[in-house]
Amino acid sequence: MRDDPFLNPLSRHIWAQKYRHGEEEGIVHSWRRVAAAVAAVEPRHASRWRSRFEWLLRDFRFLPGGRILAGAGTGRRVTLFNCFVMGPIEDSLDGIFQALKEGALTMQQGGGVGYDFSTLRPRGTPARESGTIASGPVSFMRIWDTMCTTLLSTGTRRGAMMATLRCDHPDIEAFLAAKSEAGALSCFNLSVLVSDRFMKAVEAGESWPLLFPHSAFEAEAGDELIWRRWSGAEAAVPCKVVKRVDAAALWETLVRAAWDHAEPGVLFIDRINRWNNLGYRERISATNPCGEIPLPPYGACDLGSVNLTAFVRAPFDAGASIDLDALAGTVDDAVRFLDDVIDLSRFPLEAQRHQAQGSRRIGLGLTGLADTLAMLGLRYDSEEGVRQAERIMEAITHAAYSASVGLAREKGAFPWFDRDAYLDRPFVRSLPGELRREIRRHGIRNSHLVAIAPTGTISLLANNLSSGIEPIFSLQQRRQVTGADGSRSSFELEDYAWHLWQERHSGKTTPPEFFVTAGQLKPEHHLRMQAALQRHVDNAISKTINIPADYPFEAFRDVYSRAWKLGLKGCTLFRPNPITGTILEARQTAAPCCRVTTI
Repeated sequence: MRDDPFLNPLSRHIWAQKYRHGEEEGIVHSWRRVAAAVAAVEPRHASRWRSRFEWLLRDFRFLPGGRILAGAGTGRRVTLFNCFVMGPIEDSLDGIFQALKEGALTMQQGGGVGYDFSTLRPRGTPARESGTIASGPVSFMRIWDTMCTTLLSTGTRRGAMMATLRCDHPDIEAFLAAKSEAGALSCFNLSVLVSDRFMKAVEAGESWPLLFPHSAFEAEAGDELIWRRWSGAEAAVPCKVVKRVDAAALWETLVRAAWDHAEPGVLFIDRINRWNNLGYRERISATNPCGEIPLPPYGACDLGSVNLTAFVRAPFDAGASIDLDALAGTVDDAVRFLDDVIDLSRFPLEAQRHQAQGSRRIGLGLTGLADTLAMLGLRYDSEEGVRQAERIMEAITHAAYSASVGLAREKGAFPWFDRDAYLDRPFVRSLPGELRREIRRHGIRNSHLVAIAPTGTISLLANNLSSGIEPIFSLQQRRQVTGADGSRSSFELEDYAWHLWQERHSGKTTPPEFFVTAGQLKPEHHLRMQAALQRHVDNAISKTINIPADYPFEAFRDVYSRAWKLGLKGCTLFRPNPITGTILEARQTAAPCCRVTTI
């Protein structure tokens, strides 16, 4: 193990600014701090697990979520969970401001938050008791945005937010336009909850009802009612049709908004609920801010990523390969590590603790995929590249489920485990027969195990790995970084795999053809990779599809429809535009940039 594993000044800067605690002299000491803290919750052999966890973290083999690396073992009153989905927002002034308070307390401890604003009555609706007129969900989102900005100004780590709204909410058009001006709702990512019913209405050219629970209105003769299971409701309720719109026209408005200012994304919410391992006891209508963890009210995401580049044998050689046995061993320890984090972490709210400890959800993912493919001599957009990526993802998932069964034998299944109901869930039914038999025999420690996060900051920390499942952005780039004092610094960077290739091929400056970058890819290549890996991911995948500025709008629109047909749980497109800024500048190719995210 090297005392200083950093290959560039920015990676060292990120460690010093975000993850260093006290007088730690190097990241090796940070790893030791984290390993000791997490191992301390083990009921037996804590010293042995401390050594195992330290080995797990060495040389960026496994990258725990940023809150874990920054907070574990520091004694600070912070959560080790990156993100939360908050409880339903009660449609009253008291309920709204209680939800705002809960969000502020959560972000104060370092957690990002996701909210479904669909429970708030549409703009212009008279309140039944006070007689006042509702201002609608988007107006209250601005209060959340101000709160988040205020916390940032006090020096607290910025807490990103996700806002979702149903595609049948009467204020959906206002939601689509909410970020049409530069700086509007800057602390939010926005996603529309798109139902299968809506997508079929779009395809059929049908009208689409915009509606809201009838209980919010004074009953009038001639009200058109449709039963829907509304956000926050336990069962279907009668909803008043406020108006009808053309489904295809609404879809066009959504896509045009994404074209103009890169938001909203879409969440295919019926698919999310259909494939939820805990669909027998919960209903999901929101995700964490980056979208890789769909969560029930007060759910939390406990994240970590395996660095795939650490398992490439003989990189760039004709016989380059992935050491799947070593990868499985790392996954085994990583699952235990993340499970222990659940017991170690503080929680801003008791409801969050109850939810996390009841399901013991974790989100083990991967990063450095594109770099790994390059080290194997495979193009990201090749059929063999996709096959190899899927093979790796399948190995990670099966190893994770096997590890969780082992933990269940040792420590017990998660409290909300219902053997027959769990084994009947679609994702669990897709697992190998032997794994299913083991789950039936011993239970499983964690309801969900796999998610692919964007890994923005932690991949930079690990010497500028390609992030998550994203393609290599560019071989060389300039990145602007804002310091704690507001000052901005510029760093020149090389992609990790490109740096290694240059070390082995001194003097050569022309990259081999397998070093494909984001600007060279078509949207279909992104979709194909995401769809292949989603088959082996029980949570979801955070993925941004980069689109050139001159990409035809008609083709842009088709990408969303293609994503639904391919079975994705969500989709986010980024096209360079005058409203959304970037912090990356490619030094080689004019590749577009995705929204930058951190975990």
